[in-house]
Order: sequence, then C-alpha cells, then structure tokens
Amino acid sequence: MTTAIYSHPDCQRHDMGDWHPESPARLQAIADQLIGSHISDLLEHREAPLVALSDLERNHSKNAIAIVRDNVPAEGDTYPLDSDTSLNAWSWRAAQRAAGAAVAATNAVLDGEIDNAFCSVRPPGHHARPIEPMGFCLFNNIAVAAKHALDVRGLSRVAIVDFDVHHGNGTEESFLHEPRALMVSFYQHPLYPYSEPQPISEHLVNVPVPAHTKGDVVRQIVTEQWLPALHAFKPEMIFISAGFDAHREDDIGGMGLVEADYAWMTEQIMAVARQHAGGRIVSCLEGGYSLSALGRSAVAHIKALAEL
Repeated sequence: MTTAIYSHPDCQRHDMGDWHPESPARLQAIADQLIGSHISDLLEHREAPLVALSDLERNHSKNAIAIVRDNVPAEGDTYPLDSDTSLNAWSWRAAQRAAGAAVAATNAVLDGEIDNAFCSVRPPGHHARPIEPMGFCLFNNIAVAAKHALDVRGLSRVAIVDFDVHHGNGTEESFLHEPRALMVSFYQHPLYPYSEPQPISEHLVNVPVPAHTKGDVVRQIVTEQWLPALHAFKPEMIFISAGFDAHREDDIGGMGLVEADYAWMTEQIMAVARQHAGGRIVSCLEGGYSLSALGRSAVAHIKALAEL
C-alpha cells in the first residue's frame, strides 16, 4: 500500500487564539506521533496545494467564499465569524490548503499515484455549510473533494463516512438531495450543532447516539447499518471525515471510543473500498482536541490505511 500524508505549514498558521481547542498544536501532535510510532518514513509526504476557486464554488456560494476571503484581518488581529470561529491573517490561505489537499489527494488516488491518503490539515470542514462557515470550519474539505470526484473526474457514486463526535451538518446539507452520494455517520446527540436527525434512507445513514456511548455500540452501528448501506450503494470512491473527538479522553464530547475502535472502523471501510472502489479512499482530519488522544488515534487510523 502507498499511503500519502498531505499537509502544509500554512495549516498551522491559522490560529483562533490560545484559548481555542482547534489549535495549531493539533497537527504537530499527529506529526509527533507518526515519528514516535516509527511509521512517518513509511508514508509518502506531499505538500497541500491551494484549492482552485472553481472547486470551492461547486460546494459553496460566492458569498460563503467571500466571507472568508474578504474578512482576513491584519497580522496580529482576529475577525470573528461566530462565537467559536474566527479568522487571522493566515486563515484564508490555510483554508485554501485544507481544501486543496483533499482535491489533490482525490486526483492522486484516481490517477493511481497512491492507494489512499490522509489529509492532516486544518481548519476542519464538516460543519461548513454551502452558504456559510461555522463550528471551527471555513470550507467543507470533504464535500469539495467529493464533488470534484463526481463533477470533474466523472465518478458515478461516492460514499462519505464521518466518525466525528459531532454531526457533520454541513456535509449532510451538501449532499442531502444528491443521489450520487451516500453519507454514513454516527454522532453524539444532543450536542453541537444541535441539528435534528434526518430519517435514515438509502443515501443517508446518520445515526445519533447518546453521551457515554462506547466502542461496542459504535461497532454494532457500523456492522448493522453502515456496512449494508455501503455494500448496497457500491461506491466508486470513499471519503472519510476523520474526527477523533469521540475518544474517551476528549472532553469536547462525551463518548468513549479508543484507538482500537478507530483502527477497526478504518479496516471495515477499507474492506468496502477494496470490494467496490478499487481501494480508493481519501481521509481528512476533522475534530480531535485532546492532543495525546488525537495523535494516537490518528496514527491508528493511518496505520490501518497503510496496512502497517
């Protein structure tokens, strides 16, 4: 297996303040754990390019893009977009890199240059709505990449798997009426963004779970609900919104997953991808705010992707 890691220093320059859990230290925690686990040198490291405006516009309105691009403050200042999302001088550039990584990884996987990829980028994306940024997220990296795969690369069916503790409301909204996409997830409910669950359908299997849910329940959801839907849909490529904030050490949520659960979920997704999608997977970092748990969980996910 050839697994690529996409990242860029610009993604660490986006900074919403020392108090903010979505911090530049998150990417360093992953990089440190990759080195500490002795697998960094076994992966292909690639630089995230800037996303094309046309790719952003497939998922986001011109106004949503302008909200980020046109409000970048001077060096040392911040510009609040909502109560927990703000911009600094590097935020537009970082957001371009994060979405650009997802698109570049999609192209590289489809072109056969690599088997799969993990985009170690920030800001995260799955709360970003087509019409506005929200919830730490500026652009929806996974949605941008999935629409590129469909509309530019000509795929007929893509699946999106989201295992963040929070509901990927922006992704759900982006694909709610798109028959070429299937989204599967679990998420703690009630919890931010406090959206009402949508009925489960052949294109949407987003399963709310209560606080304190542990890995055994999540594995049952994957086995009994995700996998049948994924096999029935037969995706040609799978995108993963890889949030690690459902970990039992992460205080931003209240679930009880551990590293082994993330590795197991990744293995199940890979089996689906091998059967239906030629193994093609692109994964993008979403949440995960306990730095040690984030690093360990991301490494478990990446090791499973790389079959190490």
